[in-house]
Amino acid sequence: MSSSPSPEAGGSLVSTTDLFILSLAGGFAVYWFLFRGKKQEAPNFKKLTVAPVLERSESMDQSFIQKMRNTKRNVVVFYGSQTGTAEEFATRLAKDASRYGMKGMVADPEECEMDKLTELKDIENSLAIFCMATYGEGDPTDNAQEFFEFLTNGEEDLNGLKFAVFGLGNKTYEHYNSMGIFVDKRLEELGGERVFELGLGDDDANIEEDFVTWREKFWPAVCLHFGVEATGENVNTRQYALTPVAEDLPKEKIFTGEVARVGSFNRQKPPYDVKNPYLAPIKVNRELHNGGDRSCMHIELDISESKLRYETGDHVAIYPINNPDTVEKIGQRLGVDLDEVFSLTNVDEDASKKHPFPCPCSYRTALTHYVDLTNPLRTHVLGELSEYTDKAEDKEFLQKMTHATEEGKKLYQDWVFKAHRNILAVLEDLPSLKPPLDHIVELLPRLQPRFYSISSSPKVHPKSIHVTAVLVDYITSTNRQMKGVCTSWLANKKPPAVNGTSDQDGGDGLKDLLPRVPIYVRKSQFRLPFRPSTPVVMIGPGTGVAPFRGFIQERAYLKNEGRMVGETTLYFGCRNKAVDFIYSDELSRMVGETTLYFGCRNKAVDFIYSDELSEFEKSGVLTLHTAFSRDQEKKVYVQHLMDQNQEQIWNLLNDNGHIYICGDAKNMAKEVHAVLVKILTSKGNMSEVAAEDYIKRLQSKGRYSADVWS
Repeated sequence: MSSSPSPEAGGSLVSTTDLFILSLAGGFAVYWFLFRGKKQEAPNFKKLTVAPVLERSESMDQSFIQKMRNTKRNVVVFYGSQTGTAEEFATRLAKDASRYGMKGMVADPEECEMDKLTELKDIENSLAIFCMATYGEGDPTDNAQEFFEFLTNGEEDLNGLKFAVFGLGNKTYEHYNSMGIFVDKRLEELGGERVFELGLGDDDANIEEDFVTWREKFWPAVCLHFGVEATGENVNTRQYALTPVAEDLPKEKIFTGEVARVGSFNRQKPPYDVKNPYLAPIKVNRELHNGGDRSCMHIELDISESKLRYETGDHVAIYPINNPDTVEKIGQRLGVDLDEVFSLTNVDEDASKKHPFPCPCSYRTALTHYVDLTNPLRTHVLGELSEYTDKAEDKEFLQKMTHATEEGKKLYQDWVFKAHRNILAVLEDLPSLKPPLDHIVELLPRLQPRFYSISSSPKVHPKSIHVTAVLVDYITSTNRQMKGVCTSWLANKKPPAVNGTSDQDGGDGLKDLLPRVPIYVRKSQFRLPFRPSTPVVMIGPGTGVAPFRGFIQERAYLKNEGRMVGETTLYFGCRNKAVDFIYSDELSRMVGETTLYFGCRNKAVDFIYSDELSEFEKSGVLTLHTAFSRDQEKKVYVQHLMDQNQEQIWNLLNDNGHIYICGDAKNMAKEVHAVLVKILTSKGNMSEVAAEDYIKRLQSKGRYSADVWS
């Protein structure tokens, strides 16, 4: 072992290291005396949001106003979109503008300086259209968060701004179309002039019909307002052109299913997000139902090597792929070599979106990874397909469904929407159609990731994310089998059997053999109370129990850490809370009562996680109420059990308790809400109006939360 020489040993009194340290100290001293008196600017920290990180677009390099001036456009269509529908509607409206002597462009508000709206009036005959979807509990979509804040907090003068709004929502949710309503109202408050009435689309019914009906009246109103006329018939024009791809293009430059960066699935690099998902190994995929005609899967995704983090209540997004048989049938029907590599490029050179999906890629890749093959076709797709038939009656039939007449709407409702005719079904049922495949993949919407409530707690499972999913499988009125894109794909993702068992641990030697799926984590506001001592009531029938499984795991973890659980009541008094509230930290860490209302059809068949829930109940962590609707002559649901336990729920609310609902928005959530109103009127002696107001206050304080779907 060596050491520096000491003076006693005859070494140098000052070493090179000493000189270096002395130089640094001297430099710092000079800097201190020269600059310490100068005023330093306060750092400007950008507010953090839960929106996923998105890549910076080229369109951000110039304002949308400057772009409109440079390209002589006078219509801009902004969209707030979570699943792609609002963006699709915005694209259709921008495309419509050319039919009325106007020129439109589509814009993402997240990529625009929205305060520039004040300058739009300087462009002659200018119009701003907003297609705004409502997400979650009345929230803006991820890409409209900053625009929402701009409208909420800003006081810009929008006098001279001509605008129109179409909202996208779902009537089964309490805050139906709140974002569209807010934008419409706020733009007027800031001085904008509404050119046409607010349109409201309902995704629980037929949002395509709602949009077409609004759009059919919207453009005549625009013509009247600006004094313009339609230029002629509705001529379908391609937004993207088929671009030649060099035969010797290296394979590493061809997309094979990646979301944004070519080769990202082969060279995985964190951080993982919406544009860069992590290929998570599936280490467990087991059936939760005991027989019956339905299937429910418990899936565990390994995130040990991803650096992904999640919190109890978050969602995991899974990027699915389309059924290979469906892809093959489309290729055979159109006589196309699916392995041919192609590229689509925007005919508008100034557009920020250069390709409809990652290009170049093969037709097989596009149909498998990038376009939605399962949903009923939109009316504009039918209209463009009608140009590819030489059979007059088929052309007339398709075009009739594109018109907002009563006959056209009914025909579309019956033949497409109710029968769930997707692209393959339409091609099969109308053999005269011979559209080019490159146009089909341009017209179809993007295949979107599917979101699932995470059914585990990171305190108990820090290296895995658990998913609970029901397999979607039904027969349409045309006798076609329809399967959920993601759930049917996941059903086949089974870990390999090893020595008669599956690889439950995903050990290093077998991890490479595990099936993988692209995922990322989306943050949620569906959270347990900050204080563990707060009592909670959870209502989650069926797979609605998924996030509550994570909640219960977390409360059990706190108990195992030595914290008090259950119905433990302490009356404590002191002079001042801030001064002599002794043991306040310890008392705040007690775990309050945890109550779950769970329901399913049959106890013996679909009581999922029954063993786990029973163990939690035995250990004193959980108070469990179960409703098995079909195990007796008269059906019993979770709301019936709540009605029987009015006193307990009222006491919990008075004890600052939190209520959570997860599951079906259309029926269950509404009926649970009605029972809560009943409890407040009977036990709290409130009027129905006062009860509704009380629930709204609970929501605003985060004490009443819902994670529901229709």
